[in-house]
Amino acid sequence: MIAAGNGNGMSKTGSGRRDRDDGGNVERAKEGSSRPVTMATVGRLAGVSQVTVSRALSDPSKVSPATFEKIRNAIEMTGFVPNAIAGALASRRSRLIGALVPSITNIVYSSMIQAFSEGIAGHGYQILLSETGFDPKEEERAIVTLLSRRPDAMLLTGIHHMLEARRMLMAAGIPVVELWDMTETPIDLCVGFSHVETGRAVAEFVLEAGYKNAATVSAGDERALRRKDAFVKEIGRRAGIDVTQINFVGGASLARGREALRILVDEQNFKGGAIFCSSDLLAHGVLIEANVRGLRVPDKIAVIGFGDQDFAAHVVPPLTTVRVDRTELGLTAAKAILARFDGEPPAGRVKDIGFQIIARQSA
Repeated sequence: MIAAGNGNGMSKTGSGRRDRDDGGNVERAKEGSSRPVTMATVGRLAGVSQVTVSRALSDPSKVSPATFEKIRNAIEMTGFVPNAIAGALASRRSRLIGALVPSITNIVYSSMIQAFSEGIAGHGYQILLSETGFDPKEEERAIVTLLSRRPDAMLLTGIHHMLEARRMLMAAGIPVVELWDMTETPIDLCVGFSHVETGRAVAEFVLEAGYKNAATVSAGDERALRRKDAFVKEIGRRAGIDVTQINFVGGASLARGREALRILVDEQNFKGGAIFCSSDLLAHGVLIEANVRGLRVPDKIAVIGFGDQDFAAHVVPPLTTVRVDRTELGLTAAKAILARFDGEPPAGRVKDIGFQIIARQSA
């Protein structure tokens, strides 16, 4: 597919000296040049005017099939790439979708973005991906940068943003989808699940399993802390249990999971019970440390993770965790944005995909 552009489009090719071809009517830059190939270069090689090339790129039906074939061959020979910025100015479409995630390496977010990418595949759009960490100010800076590229839509992780970031997104007048969370007042569209309800559901699971003591191990992600707080509050409300809490600043790791259990046992005098971790990675670290210490799981301690990552079912013992359908998240967001591009009214501004507790042998 050939994208629209104009004579300012460029692609590196050829040497500074040009060879004449086709009876002296066309030129082609030799390999090694720093001179750009422009739309005029393509026109000379195809034996047509620059205006004809521009017309063919914007709407192939405006030129004859034979002329279009000449232009297409010239583009292939030169490696010419049409100027997408100029095309966007003309069409008011950049064919870009900005996406912001806290961590590119975290499978929870990367698999969600992969599903979103698959959902828009074949529709002519590309993703501009930015990693923001868990800092709202860093997210705001990334939003400024992406909006300056005039994306056709924005995909955000979470619902809590700086006030100025919200203002900029609302003023942009483009579809905005907030993922991985729930709110009744989204910027535009929201696809996610309730982190508070997740924490409450895990608390209910722990109490129904008969555990009389509990602890939490959490990374510094705001959403993880909301799940943890809801778990602690529900355990306290329903059973009067004082939950021991280990909170880390920053992200999760196996080392931090191991360190958390060490602190619980050696410093907090944790005698056993259920440990709710904010991620499967932390939970896996807890399992490793429990094995090193000879603590039987789930007899002495029960371990519950979050995310149902690929390894969760294959650790020893298999990890009880909370599953969120990340594929459905990404695909639902893609469908919502594409529907907006097509002018279709949304079925609803908020889509709750829910969650599921997957009970395995660790609890």
